[in-house]
Amino acid sequence: MPPKFKRHLNDDDVTGSVKSERRNLLEDDSDEEEDFFLGPSGPRFGPRNDKIKHVQNQVDEVIDVMQENITKVIERGERLDELQDKSESLSDNATAFSNRSKQLRRQMWWRGCQIKAVMALAAGILLLVIIILIVMKYRT
Repeated sequence: MPPKFKRHLNDDDVTGSVKSERRNLLEDDSDEEEDFFLGPSGPRFGPRNDKIKHVQNQVDEVIDVMQENITKVIERGERLDELQDKSESLSDNATAFSNRSKQLRRQMWWRGCQIKAVMALAAGILLLVIIILIVMKYRT
């Protein structure tokens, strides 16, 4: 049984087929899409070569703009990470401040109660001394 495909091709077979296909495409029906995809093949494509260069320049500009945008997005992400860290730190500090302020408020309330108790005790003792003095004066 003969082989289905030729396994060993020489350079002439491959090169000849590519050249013949290109010639067939460019000879009869050369419209702009085919010329664009196949590229310029000689000096007769001068104005189209300028169009290709113009398009290539536009593509290069778009690539530059996109690279700048990506760089800006990365920098923005870094700034957002820093801002998030700062906001978490601020939130932790606010929570700690709130806890400390509640604790201080309780301490001050107890001190106030202690001062009131001492003043009430002092007033009671003073009142008791006055009463004792008055009672002793009337007994004698």
